[in-house]
Amino acid sequence: MGGGGGGGRDLTPEETRRLSEHVAEIIKNAAKAKKNVFISFAEENLEEVNLLRGQAKNENSDIEFNDWSLKAPFDSNNSEYIRNGIRERIQRCSVTLVYLSPEAAVSKWVDWEIRESLKLGKAVVAMHKGEKAPSGLPSAVSENKVKVVRWSQLELAAAIATAK
Repeated sequence: MGGGGGGGRDLTPEETRRLSEHVAEIIKNAAKAKKNVFISFAEENLEEVNLLRGQAKNENSDIEFNDWSLKAPFDSNNSEYIRNGIRERIQRCSVTLVYLSPEAAVSKWVDWEIRESLKLGKAVVAMHKGEKAPSGLPSAVSENKVKVVRWSQLELAAAIATAK
């Protein structure tokens, strides 16, 4: 009865224990694997985003990711050059994290980054400080029913880890 292997020998208790420990380590490491994240935000919110970046680097934080977003604006007035640079960063990521704020709600760049992320097949998660999301959201968040979470370690960590 039941599935059967191909006539191999039974494992010793020691081999079973070592195999179980090895599998547990693989699962633990897979759960800890950091996602590559692009953070979309209005430049007026750079200080808050830098706090988030710091939190992701803190060993005691549940929020972990590799940050592929821009640290400084592109030194150009050529919008196509800027789009290409941002697009390249988004392509390297699996998740775009949108920092919601009144400024982000009206930012043409934040809206474009969300739409470009979705177009490239990337997961998008929007986050906000406080108990309630801002009343105004980027239209790409509303139109595409992007998941919105609070900036709490557990909620944000889970949203990033499970984003698809």
